[in-house]
Amino acid sequence: MSKIVVPELGESIIEGTLTTWLIKENQSFKSGDNLAEIETDKITIEIPAQSHGVIKKILVQSGTSVKVGQVIAEFESSEIPTKEKEIIETKEKEIIETKEENPVVKNEPDTKIILNTSDKIPNFDYDVNSKKEKRIPMSKLRQTIAKRLKDAQNTAAILTTFNEIDMTEIMKLRKLEQSKFQKKNNVKLGFMSFFIKASIESLKEIPEINSEISANEIIYKNYFDLGIAIGSEKGLVVPIIRNADGLSFAEIEQKILDLANKVNTNKLSMSDLSGGTFSITNGGVYGSMMSTPIINPPQSAILGMHSIVDRPMAIKNKVVIRPMMYVALSYDHRLIDGKQAVTFLVRLKDFLENPDKIYKY
Repeated sequence: MSKIVVPELGESIIEGTLTTWLIKENQSFKSGDNLAEIETDKITIEIPAQSHGVIKKILVQSGTSVKVGQVIAEFESSEIPTKEKEIIETKEKEIIETKEENPVVKNEPDTKIILNTSDKIPNFDYDVNSKKEKRIPMSKLRQTIAKRLKDAQNTAAILTTFNEIDMTEIMKLRKLEQSKFQKKNNVKLGFMSFFIKASIESLKEIPEINSEISANEIIYKNYFDLGIAIGSEKGLVVPIIRNADGLSFAEIEQKILDLANKVNTNKLSMSDLSGGTFSITNGGVYGSMMSTPIINPPQSAILGMHSIVDRPMAIKNKVVIRPMMYVALSYDHRLIDGKQAVTFLVRLKDFLENPDKIYKY
């Protein structure tokens, strides 16, 4: 009898919660099929089958804490009959060939991204005359989020400064370039790539914002690994776009799409979440007009994007309607002075209101 064990969960992570069995006792599976899901304090990890087989006995039930290397089930190995294997391989080949012949333009992930969750809001019958409540355990991810955010507030001297961006020129440029951009790159030109490029150029001018405090030292980072905060019903994850300064607009959009797909399918790895020198969060996808984002430690600052709203603006002694967005920079005042924070947003505003300075097709 073969055994299914808890795999390595990531650097410094030794335990998690077995949240879901995706297969039942006496049910057969193929190599590569996902058998169970384990939730850690950062991500949900799927356990794939390493061979064909049949589950004989489940030793650990859903909701139980498990440790790396722990045996959670027993199975008998089996092989797919040769004829069936040939059919599967033929179908897989046909699917690959079809995809190559008919490439699909991918959509930018503008909508809310949802992760599977063990602390969903419970269902109640909506009898207004009854008083009901239900207690459920917080997921490990939610517990970690609560601890890290509280630690950030307790440790850093967090201050937030604001500015507003006239999105007119970016919207014009996107409309003008979208068709060519999609045809060439097979991905849409979104807003986030502009904010990433503008942030990088602004960070280069004010390196303290791309730095961190370590004991009595300041670590200046001459690289730009930007975290893109993704909110979900389960909590907040901040996957990293590595060396973003060396990427084109198309490469950035593809990276964002790939990370969004990983979030949607619970495929994020520890390497996707580790590190990061600066973060951007977009509350605008939920309708937020203004907020004060909290720093993602050990980073020293985070940029908050918000909804684009048509507002009357005084331009050259005339009142005109413009698509405006408030932006917020929360920063650690121990390292970053108000002048540096304000200057960063002023430079960001200049790049975004004059996108020709940063946009390269």
